[in-house]
This record gives sequence, C-alpha cells and structure tokens, in this order.
Amino acid sequence: MHLTDKLRKVFEVEKQLRGLKARLHEAERSLAKYEKDLTAIQTDKAKLETDLKQLTAQAANFEGETKRLDARMAVLKEQMDNAKTNKEYKAFLTELNTFKADRDRNEQSALEIMTKADEMKKQIASLDDKKGEREQLKTVAANERTTRHNEIADRLTELTAQRDTLAKDLPQDALRDLQRLLDTRGEDAMGIVEVVDVKRGEFHCSVCMMSLPTDKALGLVKGDRITKCTSCQCILYLDEEGALSLNPNARAQAKEDAKIRALSTGPKAKAPKKPKAEPAPATPEA
Repeated sequence: MHLTDKLRKVFEVEKQLRGLKARLHEAERSLAKYEKDLTAIQTDKAKLETDLKQLTAQAANFEGETKRLDARMAVLKEQMDNAKTNKEYKAFLTELNTFKADRDRNEQSALEIMTKADEMKKQIASLDDKKGEREQLKTVAANERTTRHNEIADRLTELTAQRDTLAKDLPQDALRDLQRLLDTRGEDAMGIVEVVDVKRGEFHCSVCMMSLPTDKALGLVKGDRITKCTSCQCILYLDEEGALSLNPNARAQAKEDAKIRALSTGPKAKAPKKPKAEPAPATPEA
C-alpha cells in the first residue's frame, strides 16, 4: 500500500475519533463552565460576607457611641436643671448642643452603614439563588457528560486500537506531519485532488479550491511520498475516480473487470409474452 493511502486510512479513523471526542468535549465544556460560574459566585459571596461583617462591626461601634452620647446628654440636661447661674446654664447648653450635633452625625453614619448592609444582604441572597440554579445545571451537565462517555467509550477504544495499528506502518515523520495538520486544520488536514480535465491538466484542491500543478496530481499515482497543496498545505490524495482517470493501466483494468462481470451474469432472459385474450362470442338477439 502506498504511503499516501496509509496516511489516508489513519486520517479517516482520526476523523471518526475526533468526531466522537467532540461530543464528549462539548459536554465537558458545559460542565467546566458551570463549575467556573459556581467558583466565581462563591468568591463574590465570600467577599460580600467579609464586607458585611466589617459594616456590622462599624454599625455596632456607632451604636455604642450613640448610647454614650445619650448618656452624656442626659447628665447635661440634669446639670442644666440644677444650674445656679445663667452662665452655668449657657455653658451646659453649649456643650449639650455640641453633643447633639455629634449624635446626629453619628446617627446619619449609622443609617448609611445599615443601608449598605441591607443592600449587601440582598446581593448575598441573589448569589445564593444563582448558586442553586448553577448547581442544578452542573448536575445536569455532569450526567450528560457521563452518558456521552458511556455511549462512545467502546467505540473510542476500538477506533484508537485501529488507528494505532495503522500508524505502525507509517514513518514517524509522516505521522507527525499528519498529526500537526490535524491539530491545526482538523478535517482539512487532507484534501482530495479534484480532476477537472486530464488532457488540459486542470486539477483543484478540494480544501481551498485552488488550482494544482500537473506534476503534483500525477505524482500521487505512485503515492510513495507526501504531496501537499501549494496553496493551503494540506496533504493531497486521490479518490478512486481520480486514480482511475490518471492511471491508464487502472482504467484498462477497470474496463476489463466490468466486461468480465457483464459476461458472468449473461444476458437477461426476456419474459414470455402473454397470449392475447380472444374476444367473447356475441350474444344472439332474442
């Protein structure tokens, strides 16, 4: 078997393998996406919970400060009631007003913190809802991945063994070249030489549809070396029809085989003609 034919057989098996693996990879990508979403949700939630703890501590500090100011203001009010002179009364009133202003600022800051804390609690609750949804989707994706793996496991093992057996007959440099093209070009790693007109030397690459030199097309008849498209660099090969059109000996052999098959079957016996039905005798009039 020619080198190109061996490469083509490995290529055909590799396409089947990649097609099966693509189905599995799709399910694995979906599963990985949901796992990534869950990780991001958990990270965001952890940050919000940390920030919420800090805000809660700040709110507690403001609450303690408010109580301290209320206690001090209560003492000042009592001192104002017991003031003996107008000067003492005004001094206590000035100090009381200062504490009232501090208390108002303190209360405003506490209110702002509580508003932020409530907003964070809502965000945490929303993340919990998203987490629940993603966990359900992750479960579905995991089951889908397992199902697809079980469906193709036996076929993958069979095709892998077949590919390895075929690859043993290939030179390592040719196999590496094919593998590199498969990784970069996928199913366009190899292309058929489309024979448009042999006499005029018109040949096209089935991958890029660009014209091919005649010597590249004719060189594939022997198939003893790798031939690549001059435009897209895919590995070229001839299908059965193309090989027959470029190889006179193969065309003659194909015609001879067709004649032998025709003679072996013999002419088809003609079906006997059915006798014409005689007309029914006329019925005499009464």
